[in-house]
Amino acid sequence: MTTLREINAPYGLFFVDQFGVLRGADAPYPGAIEALKSLRTPGRTVVILSNSGKRSARNEDRLVALGFPRDCFDLFLTSGEVVWRYLSDGVIPRPGSCFVISRDQDTSPIDGLGIAIAPDVVSADMILIAGSEAPRVSLQEYRLLLEPAARRGVPALCANPDMTMLVSGGTAFGAGRIARLYEELGGRVAWFGKPYPDIYAVARSLTGTAGVRALGIGDSVEHDIAGAKREGSDAALVLAGIHAGTDELEAEYKAHGVRPDHVLENFVW
Repeated sequence: MTTLREINAPYGLFFVDQFGVLRGADAPYPGAIEALKSLRTPGRTVVILSNSGKRSARNEDRLVALGFPRDCFDLFLTSGEVVWRYLSDGVIPRPGSCFVISRDQDTSPIDGLGIAIAPDVVSADMILIAGSEAPRVSLQEYRLLLEPAARRGVPALCANPDMTMLVSGGTAFGAGRIARLYEELGGRVAWFGKPYPDIYAVARSLTGTAGVRALGIGDSVEHDIAGAKREGSDAALVLAGIHAGTDELEAEYKAHGVRPDHVLENFVW
C-alpha cells in the first residue's frame, strides 16, 4: 500500500479513471480534487479516461458540477467519444440505422452523424450498447430484447465495456455485461474503452504524449489495470471503487493475467 505522493515522480502522463477513483455515484471522494490538482504540474499531462458510453463533454460537465475545476486535467476522454470519433472519421463504417441501448436514453455517440435511430433491434443495421439500465432492467429482459438481433446477425458496438458499475447503494451489471450477453447469444461485438487499445491511442494522439511514460490509475483490475499494462503503462489500483472491501484481489490478478505496480487505498495525495 502506497500513496500518490510517493509514486508520482517518474511519470509524465496519468490516465485517471472517473468512477471509483475520483467519485462515487453521487459525489467526489474526499481528497480527490486536491490529489488531481497535485498531479497536474508543469510538463505533466492528466487525462481522465472513462468507460462511459456518453460523449466526453457530458461527463466533463458533470465532473465540473461536482466541484472538479477544468484546469486540474488536460483531457477528458470517454469510450463513447472514441466511438463517435471513429464513426465520424470513417474508421468504423457508418450504418444507416442504429438501435441504442443506453442509460437515460442517451444517443450522444451517434448524434449528428446522420444515423437514424432504429425503433427495434430487428430493423437495425447496428446495435450500440452504451449503457445499462440495471437494476431497473434485468439481464433476462436484455436477453429477450437481443435474441432476435443475434439470430439475424446484427453487428454491435460496445461503447462501455464495464461489467460492473457503481450505483447508489452498491453495484449493478454494466453495459459490458450486456455486450457479453450478446456474444453469448451468438452476436458479434466490437469493443471500445479500457482495456482495449483504441482509447489509449486516441488519448495520446490528442495530447501529443506518444512515448511519454504513463501511469494508469483505476479501481478495476479487469479494465483499468489490464488496459494500462497492455498499453505499456504502469498501473495503480485504487481500492475505493468496485474492489472496496474485497479480499479476493489475488484471484482477480490471476483471472485477468495482470498485477498492478502500485496499490492505493484511496486517490489522495
